Amino acid sequence: MKRSVRTAPTERFMTASKGSVKFDPNTLLSIVGGGTARQYRKKQIVFAQGAPADELFYIQKGRVKLSVVSKQGKEAVIAILGEGEFFGEGCLAGQPLRIATASAVTDCSTLRLYKAATIRALHNHPRFSEMFITHLLSRNIRVEEDLVDQLFNSSERRLARLLLLLANFGKNGRPEPVIPKISQETLAEMIGTTRSRVSFFMNKFRKLGFIHYNGGLAVHTSLLSIVLRD
Repeated sequence: MKRSVRTAPTERFMTASKGSVKFDPNTLLSIVGGGTARQYRKKQIVFAQGAPADELFYIQKGRVKLSVVSKQGKEAVIAILGEGEFFGEGCLAGQPLRIATASAVTDCSTLRLYKAATIRALHNHPRFSEMFITHLLSRNIRVEEDLVDQLFNSSERRLARLLLLLANFGKNGRPEPVIPKISQETLAEMIGTTRSRVSFFMNKFRKLGFIHYNGGLAVHTSLLSIVLRD
């Protein structure tokens, strides 16, 4: 008689894609042991810059924008995050106040995880801790790549790279057929240029067949030619 083998809870986090780590929402809640599901409408604020930082979030569905406002009132978009990503995790390192505002770019489904419960889970579940660190390191690599992009690439190439990232090209899984609507103002803030320049390049990309509009923005792999050219 064969004995059934029970899978440890953290093992169920793993996806079938090689090299990919994805957190199952139900298992995530059971491991952390403290959290709630939350829904946010498009443009709704999840947390505001300067608010107390005592919880983190996991995106089940949708996209979230992180933005910072300077003392002079100038806003900069620092990231747009999607399904399977955490945000607000700075609280785990002792960050007392939010340094950015998080708002929903689309309708979103999230898990809100409490700081103390998440810290306990990281101490008590090595496999969960390992995968969470992998997630943070991947985010850090992307931040470094974004910085290099800002320092050395033209605004046209920065826009092309951003559109490919938003469409998930280069990530595990299939690229998204259509990107949820993101304003040209937001795109301009993310790549450090003006809305008029973004509009110019978007029209150029469309005429060249790199993108098209069909109930949203569709990005084609041919846009890579802008990123990879010398």
